Amino acid sequence: MDTRIVDRPEFRLVGHATRVPLIHHGVNPHIQQHIAALPAQEHGRLKDLCGTDPAGLLQVFADLDPDATEGSELTYLHGVAVAAETATPADLDAVTAPAGRWAVFRVAGPYPQALQSAWAATAADWFPSNPWRLRPGPSMVAVLDRAADFSTATCELWLPVEPA
Repeated sequence: MDTRIVDRPEFRLVGHATRVPLIHHGVNPHIQQHIAALPAQEHGRLKDLCGTDPAGLLQVFADLDPDATEGSELTYLHGVAVAAETATPADLDAVTAPAGRWAVFRVAGPYPQALQSAWAATAADWFPSNPWRLRPGPSMVAVLDRAADFSTATCELWLPVEPA
């Protein structure tokens, strides 16, 4: 897996949040509806707020069931990363990303299948063979490049980690 470890100070993720069920395979229609309900100009507004890495619009997953049980609820935030001291606009939600290390997995291919396969491979292959474990904090997906119809994409999966 194409992976790097990144050290980051605390930062925040700001955007539009909702509670959704976890779906392991295919497009999550609840997330899709949430994003579709946002006005087109809101994506540009969020991008303008972005002030730190990971850059661009992010898919943020917080409050996940530790066992990642399909159907369990999580907080999904469609937003961007900002510095910890950046004020959150009153109409946006915020999730804190604590200071620490992140394992960043780069994946490219059919979307969302390649991303979901990579996420599963982190649990089945990467974590068991590397000296890291998950730590508290949100997980994020940054879409770096995509086809116009979103059939394929290059993404980075950011997972909070600490030495095992």
